[in-house]
Amino acid sequence: MRRRVWSLALPVVALWCLQALPALAQEEADEAPAYSRNGADTCLRCHGEEVVGIFRTKHAQPNDPRTPFGHGQLQCEACHGPGGAHTKRPKKGEERTPVIQFGEGAVTPVRQQNEMCLGCHNSYVGDWHTSAHDDNEVGCADCHSSHDPRDPVRTKATQAEVCGGCHQIQKANMLQPFAHPLREGQMACTSCHSPHGSLSEASLKKDTINQACYECHADKRGPFLWEHQPVGEDCTLCHQPHGSAHPAMLAQRPPFLCQQCHGQEGHPSVPGLPSGLPGGTPSASLLAVGCANCHSQVHGSNHPSGARLSR
Repeated sequence: MRRRVWSLALPVVALWCLQALPALAQEEADEAPAYSRNGADTCLRCHGEEVVGIFRTKHAQPNDPRTPFGHGQLQCEACHGPGGAHTKRPKKGEERTPVIQFGEGAVTPVRQQNEMCLGCHNSYVGDWHTSAHDDNEVGCADCHSSHDPRDPVRTKATQAEVCGGCHQIQKANMLQPFAHPLREGQMACTSCHSPHGSLSEASLKKDTINQACYECHADKRGPFLWEHQPVGEDCTLCHQPHGSAHPAMLAQRPPFLCQQCHGQEGHPSVPGLPSGLPGGTPSASLLAVGCANCHSQVHGSNHPSGARLSR
């Protein structure tokens, strides 16, 4: 009996749904934000000088259906959201209806800004949500200039200047007498770091600091017959990666750097008597001042007699 009543009720429910669907669809259409009629042409009337450069970027390639300006796409509104209400002249005393804004001073929350970018670029920045930039609510537009034909952060010669806007300590170190050639445009911050996310320390592109250094300094990789233990452990135990006042970007000038680990075994660490008393005879082993003048193979040696890294 229950089955019969239920079967009779089905047509009634279906009929009600068919009658209600047009009304529900119209209600959703009324609530949905409207897009502008003329797309980018409407935007250019007010923002032409600001955004005209976008037509020389990949975002505005009309023959690429993946881009905002590709066939059938929404142009500016693909990123900035529906602008139908924004294009209408506001009433006296009212502000113009905002669209999604990007970059410094934008009223749109950073999370919402980034979600718009990730809608298309998620496959390129898959680790973004593991990055320090995301944790600190850095917006994509804080670094990137999507309307600029030459995005400064994607250009090797200007990338370090963009990164230095936030990373002031690293920027100051790059101005030291001995530094990686970032100012010369021969390498970029992204040569070592992955700004969109990494599971490694300091957002490195490689698993460890040493692996990142070996990308360029392969001759220091080894293996060596006679190893210098700090070298295999961490390059930054001796070197400052962003710049230093000492040659070879050392953290300190020898012999003080070496004396952090090596005491007076073998020969005294200061000129004079073994006890370091003033007025003594200088030790012949210290006349050259720099340890590496004798122990030249500081990264390791393959010489049969290189136990002390002197050959």
